[in-house]
Amino acid sequence: MSTLNWGILGTGGIAQAFAKDLARLEGHAVGAVGSRSMAKASEFAAAYGAKAFGSYEELVADKDIDAVYVATPHPAHKANVILALNAKKPVLCEKPFAVNAREAQEMVDAAATNNVALMEAMWSRFLPHYEKVREIIASGILGEILTIHADHGQRLADQNIPRVVDPALAGGALLDLGIYPVSFAHMILGNPIGIKATAVFTDRGVDAQSSMIFDYANGAQAILNTTMIEQTPCRAVVAGRNGWLEIDRVFYTPTSMRITLFDGTITEIANSYTGHGLRAQAETFKNLVQAGLQQSPLLTWDDTVDIMKTLDQIRSIVGLTYPFEN
Repeated sequence: MSTLNWGILGTGGIAQAFAKDLARLEGHAVGAVGSRSMAKASEFAAAYGAKAFGSYEELVADKDIDAVYVATPHPAHKANVILALNAKKPVLCEKPFAVNAREAQEMVDAAATNNVALMEAMWSRFLPHYEKVREIIASGILGEILTIHADHGQRLADQNIPRVVDPALAGGALLDLGIYPVSFAHMILGNPIGIKATAVFTDRGVDAQSSMIFDYANGAQAILNTTMIEQTPCRAVVAGRNGWLEIDRVFYTPTSMRITLFDGTITEIANSYTGHGLRAQAETFKNLVQAGLQQSPLLTWDDTVDIMKTLDQIRSIVGLTYPFEN
């Protein structure tokens, strides 16, 4: 497989960003675009010389498509992903992977049953500076990691974006934005043994802002915040007994970092990455498919389901529910 031909399911902003970033990679092409609107699919596909389909069923049935990127609204992920997996297509599914852990497990089970690759498109996990974060922590230079601070705030609530304000679309800050600091903490410290959380709600019943403290077995804590009311610095700090790693704005995108040790030594780590950053996950996924593997060690199925379980627990604590789950 010299070129991976992608079928993009959905035509929203993240789908367009993914397609644009793919253009920076050799060995990847947009082969087809599927939408419930043939007009939207045709407009999107025309920019890449791709096929256009007016249904998702037609897209996943296309024999020329090697992998499917699911970029539809959160509540549609499970059905869309399982549709593609049942068609024996490897799937890269946008974050949040699902609305809850039950759905996530059903998706994973479908991948296992069909013996097909499936990966959550938590694109930050596959970026070079996240790889560097993992290297720094594994080196032990910071000592035992005991504290994580991370925030993700964007002013979205007053921008008339249905995805983030509509309960029927699993709106709110937590699933759309909070997934980034939650996944970051999970990458470093794993599953928490205890969670404290509080939230401020919109008049439509989704969280406008949520704050969380995760407790871990070794005494570590992660202090996380997400908000869609206003922009925040969107930085992250990982602190150990011997020093800390500070990741600059925006911590989940290609950016610079620095290590500050207890003795005052400071090491700067520059950012040389160009482009949005979505293509890194595409290359990881292609390698996965070519190797005949079903999941990535950088973000396993267990990781994805565990993160959804954590989000479920946060939602239970703060009282965040969606009408379609009742």
